[in-house]
Amino acid sequence: MKEKIENLRSEIELAMEKTATGTELYQLKLKFQAELKTIMGGMKDLPKEEKPAFGKIVNEFKQAMEEKFELRAIVVREKEMQAKYEKERIDISMPGKNRKNGALHPITLVKNELIDIFAGMGFKVFEGPEIETDYYNFTALNTPKDHPARDMQDTFYLAENLLLRTQTSAGQIRVMEKQSPPIKILSPGRVFRSDDDATHSPMFHQMEGLVVDKGITLCDLQGMLAEFARKMFSETTKVRLRPSYFPFTEPSVEVDLSCSECGGKGCRLCKGTGWIEVLGAGMVNRHVLENCGVNPDEYTGFAFGMGVERIAMLKYGINNIKTLFENDIRFISQFE
Repeated sequence: MKEKIENLRSEIELAMEKTATGTELYQLKLKFQAELKTIMGGMKDLPKEEKPAFGKIVNEFKQAMEEKFELRAIVVREKEMQAKYEKERIDISMPGKNRKNGALHPITLVKNELIDIFAGMGFKVFEGPEIETDYYNFTALNTPKDHPARDMQDTFYLAENLLLRTQTSAGQIRVMEKQSPPIKILSPGRVFRSDDDATHSPMFHQMEGLVVDKGITLCDLQGMLAEFARKMFSETTKVRLRPSYFPFTEPSVEVDLSCSECGGKGCRLCKGTGWIEVLGAGMVNRHVLENCGVNPDEYTGFAFGMGVERIAMLKYGINNIKTLFENDIRFISQFE
């Protein structure tokens, strides 16, 4: 039995010196424990008077080998760390890589600025779903079945009663259904229309606002838009309202701003008029208020909607809307 112990000692010590990783050392220790257990199992065949002495020898051998395993583990860990450090070494003499800071997209910049401007006037942000029902996108907004806006050429229908929203006004209906006046919300988001040219895109971003309370008039709308124009463009920017028509507002107006390029004198950008159309607005139609359970004899309101891309194009002098969607890093880097 003593001979078996000495043979096992020699075998394990020799193998231990060859271990290079913690995994190899762990596997060797398992082998040692298994063979030692086999040796200890042979104690039953020894005479009774020899068992205590042999048990002492086995325990001393086991303790001595465990200490050697611990010392070897320290050496192996040190070698592994040195190998890891060598592998991860960085040559600080090599030239560094220049990683430029990113820049927010102009649409994001304008969207954030619009939210800041109107939040400063007490508006809260509400974002509705991009897939809408016919009711919220058209019917509740006083758009009859035969209105041109329902034509398949203008709207992307997903099913008979489901479509990609053509305006974020649908979110205003959802708010008025659940919230009693006073209401003052801003509804930003993506909208979709079947339209594509230098100034239009099938997908674009809108920012619509709604105010409903007692005593709201068209003068309140004009004053708010004047404040928006001054903060978004310049203190000298003027606002002009022209009569128009939208099914969900009455009266309805087209809103023009004095040309930021020529200051209203007339140039190529404004086609010599001195004015640029930027958004549509008006007083909320009585039927829209009634559809949402709001008493039009007690409350009035105004609504407005603008294309974020259009504002960005005017603010930054961008002449083609497609530039905003091409993801050209040379274009984006100009807005750092």
